[in-house]
Amino acid sequence: MENVRGIVMMVVSMAGFAMEDMFVKLSAADMPTGQILLFLGAFGAPLFWALARREGKAVLSREVLAAPILWRNLGEMVGTAGFVTSLALAPLSSVSAILQATPLAVTFGAALVLGERVGWRRWTAIAVGFLGVMVVIRPGAESFDLASLWAVVGVIGLAGRDLATRRVPASTSSMQIGAWAFLTVAVVGAGMLAVGGGAVWPSAGQLALLIGALGFGFAGYWALILATRAGDVSAIVPFRYTRLVFAMLIGFLVFHERPDAWMLGGATLIIGSGLYSFMREQRLRRLSLRQAAE
Repeated sequence: MENVRGIVMMVVSMAGFAMEDMFVKLSAADMPTGQILLFLGAFGAPLFWALARREGKAVLSREVLAAPILWRNLGEMVGTAGFVTSLALAPLSSVSAILQATPLAVTFGAALVLGERVGWRRWTAIAVGFLGVMVVIRPGAESFDLASLWAVVGVIGLAGRDLATRRVPASTSSMQIGAWAFLTVAVVGAGMLAVGGGAVWPSAGQLALLIGALGFGFAGYWALILATRAGDVSAIVPFRYTRLVFAMLIGFLVFHERPDAWMLGGATLIIGSGLYSFMREQRLRRLSLRQAAE
């Protein structure tokens, strides 16, 4: 029953993030990316700050100066800036498909940076997944969209963030991490706005879109925490790929996107290789635990 609850929360979380992406993309039609990031960061940070205080955790403490958290914040800045910029300029379904390669990029980074052992099967899965990204982007083809490369920048940044998270001390709560993540997003948004300019005074409609993005993003993050605390990871995590299903549905209904066979084929390669790599990692972990117990 806990697995069912965890799966439901994971699906709800991915739906929330897909809705957040929709509101961000709608906002970006007449508002600079930096201003969107500044709003989300400035108003999202206090929410997590309050939740951290509720847990008895101080946001302003020596813990947040630990190297892993600083590296995580840097990854958050690069990843979020790249992802939101790609949302503003490229089709939602394509951006979301590329984003699904993040777990593979994390495995790749874990092998190169953290020295984790990765066998030939998972290396093959990584190669197939990255091939899927190339199929979605199609560099050199007539339909190549340069803006889709911002999604690749997002994947690199978010993978770095997730790698750094593995080294964050267990005593640091998710709410502390969330508060500083949103603060760094506000900083990078302010920087982009200072360089690029173009700030606008939001109308009531634009403000509603920004509030929608913030609300659904916060709800998605909260549901994700609930999902990861319930049931078995092996049963719950594969459902993170439902985000692409929701994104494609929203892209079709709201933005009138029509994914072609290349995009669908590339997305299949990315998701299939990601699922295989995850299942392989879980199998090796269970084998290691069994050997340690003998």
